[in-house]
Amino acid sequence: MSATTAETPAPAPAPDTASAKRRSQAWDTALVTVLSFVTALVISAVLIAISDKQTRDSLQYFAHYPGDTFRYAWSAIWHTYQALFYGAIFNPHTAANGTMAGYLGPISETLTNATPLIAGGLAVGVAFRAGLFNIGGQGQIIIGAVFAGFVGFHWHLPAGIHLVAAILAGILGGALWGGIAGFLKARTGAHEVITTIMLNYVAINLLGYLLSVKGFQAPPYGQAIANPVDHNATLPLLLGSSLRVHLGLILSLAAAWLVWWLLKYSRLGFRLRAVGANPFAARTAGMHVENSYIVVMLISGALCGLAGVSQVLGTNPQITSDIDGGIGFDAITVALLGRANPVGTVFAGLLFGALRAGGPLMQQYAPIELVQVIQSLIVLFIAAPALIRSIYRLKTSGPSVGAELAKGWNG
Repeated sequence: MSATTAETPAPAPAPDTASAKRRSQAWDTALVTVLSFVTALVISAVLIAISDKQTRDSLQYFAHYPGDTFRYAWSAIWHTYQALFYGAIFNPHTAANGTMAGYLGPISETLTNATPLIAGGLAVGVAFRAGLFNIGGQGQIIIGAVFAGFVGFHWHLPAGIHLVAAILAGILGGALWGGIAGFLKARTGAHEVITTIMLNYVAINLLGYLLSVKGFQAPPYGQAIANPVDHNATLPLLLGSSLRVHLGLILSLAAAWLVWWLLKYSRLGFRLRAVGANPFAARTAGMHVENSYIVVMLISGALCGLAGVSQVLGTNPQITSDIDGGIGFDAITVALLGRANPVGTVFAGLLFGALRAGGPLMQQYAPIELVQVIQSLIVLFIAAPALIRSIYRLKTSGPSVGAELAKGWNG
């Protein structure tokens, strides 16, 4: 008697948990980032209270009148953070005059300060994804500004064409300066950290020389300042002549979209990410690792050049010795805070732009160094998610920041 075997029904398809897991990790990352920011503000508030003279003086009679200490401390913290808000987001005192500058002045300053930070952060982030640590943003911004500024004041072209030529010149200048480090890395194995640092000094001293040369230096040749950029080569203002935010913001946001698309959908982006994740496996798979180093440093330098363009064609129409404004190094912090992700870099650039815009107003109540302290604390906690999880007793979900960034840096 032959036994018959019933057909086993096909198993039901497993639920697609990959997308749900990605969403869970994204929410978890966002939560840790927000808690890191809040924690940094809380600790900074303690430092603000300690730095307040009235609060310190009241400690002498704390046992008799403890309320004075808490009142003075709260007043210092409140007024300092209120000044930050007024300087970066909205100031009701200036808005009372009813003008657009009064209403949008603070947010305009935030966007103006964020513009080069976004471009510089993208530059550091895209290099990081390919396994390189580009800390030469300062030099690349300077050279980009020099190229753009020279075309801006030395050439005399029709409106529109002149602006495009100056923008392209600045991007080219930054790309060439970054490409030098990429070429040295690919051909000689020279570490990009060393070469980019050295190139920073070369760019600084080259700028100092140019600011003393007639033709580049503005007459009457008594100060280290370049000729002003022609009006045809300046970036148009987005909100009228009374506000400083300019077209460079749109260019930086467009660059963020291009970098996002490049890394996510293009073959080149896949190759760069593969090289950054494991250069040995990428070489085994037939990828030209050395060429990837050159290409990514050209891209990174071009983005820093764009930051230099926004500085000289938008914010400061005359090149000075401090044209980079510390953006080259702040961009590293922005890229870290944005987790080397284009979208995160945009938000990190806006945050640091707000801190820069609100910093001067904070000086009325606290030392300006506290802004740098706040920035440092934010980065500290963002880079240490395990500490935040431990403080707030959060469950671990997904890789840490260090693990995510390690995928893109084999340095």
